[in-house]
Amino acid sequence: MLAEHEKLAREATTRNEPYDGYLLRLTELEVAARTANAIAARIRAAGFPVVKDLDTFDFTALPALPKQKILELTRREWIDQSTNACLIGGSGTGKTHVATAIGLALCRVGLRVRFVTAASLVTELEAAQQQHRLDRLLANLERVDLLILDELGDLSFSRAGAELLFQVFADRYERKSLLLTSNLPFSEWGQISQGERMTAALLDRLTHRCHIFEMNGESYRFRESMKAKDGQTMKAAKPKK
Repeated sequence: MLAEHEKLAREATTRNEPYDGYLLRLTELEVAARTANAIAARIRAAGFPVVKDLDTFDFTALPALPKQKILELTRREWIDQSTNACLIGGSGTGKTHVATAIGLALCRVGLRVRFVTAASLVTELEAAQQQHRLDRLLANLERVDLLILDELGDLSFSRAGAELLFQVFADRYERKSLLLTSNLPFSEWGQISQGERMTAALLDRLTHRCHIFEMNGESYRFRESMKAKDGQTMKAAKPKK
């Protein structure tokens, strides 16, 4: 309001605008600025690796992936219901892209999101436990409306690390939402937690109320690499003038 009041006052005088109209426009600018600042702060706090939206995701490359259901996850209803979501599929199929886009959309509607790889979170939990601040970290995670856990299954964890990760799952069960990406089918999750009993308990909590999407197809990075290679081949094959 301090930055804009003089300009708006001049405009109001020129247009013979009533005083209450001037105050309304000035207040609307203030509210819009605060809203934009709050969204930017939530996005920074989320820790997304990159900023990507669904309008840049190629759904045609994964015809079995239901676009409408993915778009529904950009609205907050499933978060309000403390439901989970899983994106399961091979490497390079766009799981991180979709998870990031969903998280960004939810930041924009006022929700607190945290994006972290599974390996990074386990490392963070183990360090917090050693430094006697695990309760504080768990409390901070509990305040997050959506925890996005990326790349679960890329690395296996120690027994202690798996137990800490299970604690996060248990704390959020039917209270807060999780969004996981993994390149492993559920049948192979035993190698993550190094124990069938813990895996069964983890999956039981995760999948009880969960949207599960399979994202299997050709790697996006592989397709782009082949396109680039084909382009170079065609360029080299062109006759020189």
